[in-house]
Amino acid sequence: MPASVVNAHAIRDAIARLDDPNYSRWAAQIRRAGGCRQPIHLRGRVEHWDTVTGTLLHHYTTRAEPDGILRVPCKSRRASRCPSCAETYRADTFHLIRAGLVGGKGVPDTVTAHPCLFVTLTAPSFGIVHARREKNGKILPCHPRRDAETCPHGRVLSCTARHGADEDCLGEPLCPDCYDYTGSVLFNATAPLLWKRFADALRRHLAKLGGLTLGEMREQLVVSFAKVAEYQRRGVVHFHAVIRLDGPDGPVSLPPAWATLDLLGQAVRHAASVVTAKIPAVDGQPARVLRWGDQLDVRPISMDGEVTDQAVAGYISKYATKAAECVGTLDRRISPAEDLAALTIRDHARRLIAECLRLGTLGELADLRLTQWAHMLGFRGHFSTRSRRYSTTLGEIRAERQDHARDEQITTGRLPLFHEDTVLVVTHWEYAGKGLSPGDALVAALNGSPLMPPSPSPFGGDAR
Repeated sequence: MPASVVNAHAIRDAIARLDDPNYSRWAAQIRRAGGCRQPIHLRGRVEHWDTVTGTLLHHYTTRAEPDGILRVPCKSRRASRCPSCAETYRADTFHLIRAGLVGGKGVPDTVTAHPCLFVTLTAPSFGIVHARREKNGKILPCHPRRDAETCPHGRVLSCTARHGADEDCLGEPLCPDCYDYTGSVLFNATAPLLWKRFADALRRHLAKLGGLTLGEMREQLVVSFAKVAEYQRRGVVHFHAVIRLDGPDGPVSLPPAWATLDLLGQAVRHAASVVTAKIPAVDGQPARVLRWGDQLDVRPISMDGEVTDQAVAGYISKYATKAAECVGTLDRRISPAEDLAALTIRDHARRLIAECLRLGTLGELADLRLTQWAHMLGFRGHFSTRSRRYSTTLGEIRAERQDHARDEQITTGRLPLFHEDTVLVVTHWEYAGKGLSPGDALVAALNGSPLMPPSPSPFGGDAR
């Protein structure tokens, strides 16, 4: 259908929405959803019953809502899918990370005295790629080589360009035919295993440095962490992690005196250098031993040092909302039956996806599920994780926000005051779709204008 026809339909539907007698209620739902790009449609009801008297205290149903549905945020963490909900996720992650550094959200402020490092674990090289190099504020040539060799495919492995920050070639191999696409995909697939083995090796080495067995160390020391995965432009993941030493009761207790910052740094460097993941020989290629790259960054975190708690929390939370789409691939699963040549993606990403699909057919690598995770270039781990005792949880942060919204509704008289011990809440919800029609999306773009005044939640809670 021509774009002009689609636009005409959208404008017609937008006018119909604006003329709808229930427009104000619809606008209130959109405002309450916080600008969500793909709100979830729910159909159902909520009832509050007094268990002592059997009286119905409060009742809400979607029957009176526009289109008979309630629109709530999708809560996606990915900025490529919904910038609004991703921003909420980013802010929640920021507070979760920062609470583990300076206290708050149930963590005492004495946690600032615990040894704590910001660690970046990178991938090894799989071939020379175009890069933006900078030193002392000056942009350097990409890969200048005076006597650059010519690869077997006839390409000179040198680049003297000074690349801009947004150039499309960044991360692209100087010779795609020389680049180890198999190694890149397999590293992404085994990165979660490498992290697990790194964490285990870290604990074992700390125990060894303290002259203790692992069981004895657990009675004195706990290793807490929070990490996030980031895609480099070349299409491989690396991990940024906050690693902290606590006493046996977590952040509320100090670690033993022998567990110093220098000792933690020594254990981190050792663990990063010794852990490996072995891939069996497949497809005529020998067995591979994958490990972390040589570029290990270990920095202490302090309130007023080079790496501050504010900077670390902001850095980690920023990448918690991103995925492989920043490399130039798609933000959806890719079927083996699709025509990869027709996809509007970078050629480098296309080759990585093709390698995932090829390796995914090999029975020896079935456990890696490379076909299902081809759109993620092989990576299938969680992007943002934390140890149990690091700080609060995202669920607790969301519950706190909902409690605050409900208390505000009660304070302003929009919701009756209930005694929770004697109230039974009965709910029934059904999924009724998601997203906005082109016309609704056009009207929703007016969010923030006088046409869409703020409104209380229809049933006394925050939709998030």
